[in-house]
Amino acid sequence: MKLQEVKKILNAEVIVGEEKLDMEVKTAFGADLMSDVLAFAKAGSLLLTGLTNSQVIRIAHVMDIAAIILVRGKKPPTETINLAKEFKIPVLTTKYILFETAGRLYTKGIVGCLEQVEDHSAHG
Repeated sequence: MKLQEVKKILNAEVIVGEEKLDMEVKTAFGADLMSDVLAFAKAGSLLLTGLTNSQVIRIAHVMDIAAIILVRGKKPPTETINLAKEFKIPVLTTKYILFETAGRLYTKGIVGCLEQVEDHSAHG
């Protein structure tokens, strides 16, 4: 699915990356804990989050995230926008909550970049 279609499905506003709306995306990961993004997100995925600080952009860059979808109508500060432009990472914002955003994308064919985590707890 193209990012343009994601924008339409989510009635989203493009903050950065209008020129990248023809990018193909197939997977997504939703989190507000950046440690979870580092541990579980996959390159080329959409990142659905409510966080708007510049650290989100830095982590997206390191993880090779395709685009960031800000949920709950969040708008990033200027510093975050400038960093997204520098790293050429598209940032969109939608008024839907994280759960609804994920559900709308899932019903249109976007899947999670993983279904479940491995059980690393001690057995005994």
